[in-house]
Amino acid sequence: MTNLASSLTTTAANAPGSTAIAIGGNHLPYAALFGAAAKLAGELTAAGIEPGDRVALILPNVPAYPVAFFGTLLAGGTVVPMNPLLKSGEIDFFFTDSGAKIAFVWPDFVDEATKGAKNSGTRIITCDPMGPVAGQLDGGEPVTTPVERADDDTAVILYTSGTTGRPKGAELTHANLRLNAKRCADDIIQVTADDVLMGCLPLFHVFGLTVGLLAAVQAGATLALIPRFDPAAAIATIAAEKVTIMLGVPTMYAAILHHPDSAGLDASRLRTCASGGSAMPAEVQRAFEEKFGCVILEGYGLSETSPVASFNMPDRPRKPGTIGIPIEGCEMTLLDDSGTEVAQGEVGEIAIRGDNLMKGYWRNPEATATSIPDGWFRTGDLATVDEDGYFTIVDRKKDMILRGGMNVYPREVEELLYTHPDVLEVAVVAVPDELLGENVGAAVVLRPGSSATPEDIQAWTKERIAAYKYPRAVWLVDELPKGPTGKILRREVHAPSA
Repeated sequence: MTNLASSLTTTAANAPGSTAIAIGGNHLPYAALFGAAAKLAGELTAAGIEPGDRVALILPNVPAYPVAFFGTLLAGGTVVPMNPLLKSGEIDFFFTDSGAKIAFVWPDFVDEATKGAKNSGTRIITCDPMGPVAGQLDGGEPVTTPVERADDDTAVILYTSGTTGRPKGAELTHANLRLNAKRCADDIIQVTADDVLMGCLPLFHVFGLTVGLLAAVQAGATLALIPRFDPAAAIATIAAEKVTIMLGVPTMYAAILHHPDSAGLDASRLRTCASGGSAMPAEVQRAFEEKFGCVILEGYGLSETSPVASFNMPDRPRKPGTIGIPIEGCEMTLLDDSGTEVAQGEVGEIAIRGDNLMKGYWRNPEATATSIPDGWFRTGDLATVDEDGYFTIVDRKKDMILRGGMNVYPREVEELLYTHPDVLEVAVVAVPDELLGENVGAAVVLRPGSSATPEDIQAWTKERIAAYKYPRAVWLVDELPKGPTGKILRREVHAPSA
């Protein structure tokens, strides 16, 4: 039996009374989670869902999410996770492209989902915190044995963020997700049944799904959810649930670190934190570890790689600023534009192959062939690798700033700016330049109470970095645009009009 849902059936049978989900002081045992998912699977089967049919989820981090996720898998369906903040036009594309027959939707998002379903005919099922509101799905015997699926059958279609053109649906198989979750649980964050994982990453995002929910279920651990990230809520949950493992993106760690409530936080049980999604500023990592007495392990992955591809492993020397070494079952190399491997120490594009690599893009063979021309997935991320095999991200290929023929990598400039005492967050982007083509710009969020000016920050940076790299344009903003996980979206940062 290779259905990904078998991890839930196994854990529920072995530890039925153990807490699967903790939220708002309430605790849902594994037996109850399995029972609710099995009931939902029966209802989906009665509603006509057949193996391989797509079921969309438009839900926040509430118990209904794992209920609907595992219920769909138990019935043999394919899950299509969706960001609840999508608008009707975007939802229309997701529903139509995936062919979703049913969508489980949180009440706040039903209006947009209903408008978005007009062309696809997707059936909207409203959910309460535990699952579908009664009366919408009826009949069907609970599915207690997962419908058999092959290793390479698609379990999840996860749409990429669509930085260029329409989003593409990465087909992640049952084997992709099962193996990636197991390696995360066993080798990286080393989850046991006694652990409590901080579930502040959205479950519709592959980091929260695989490294959070799936790894916790495989290990029989507890996932402590908050519906949407808020540093005060995260701090309260860490204390109340005695969290031992935290998963997050750098902005989450920074928000917790600088929040007033963190001063009195008892984080004595917090031992391991995993960070991904974007580069962890060295200063944030150092201060967080020092304040809470834990270790932050930085890694790397993408939707297309289930997601984890590399990590700083707990049993090997940690190299802050790197994304570590490839995990078991995954190969990584660095290629130039011609597809030739670059020499050690040189910058190249990360290419990946292994059992974590997606099946392909849903109904998009052209995009699949472009991204995986020779068995190696081209990530679009530029990096170097050292003599020990540790990779260091330099930048996104398309984010690199070409200033008068000189390459400037935004991350390098951001790392420096994060050490400025008045800088809370920063995004370095290209700004047009008539003479040089592109120049360096920086959007800066100041720490509360700071009175630093753009000129102050520019002068400070100029003294500490090569002349061609310091930002010629610095502007202050109240906040930076962020994706669903809290990752800063450089592509949405633009210099103010002159």
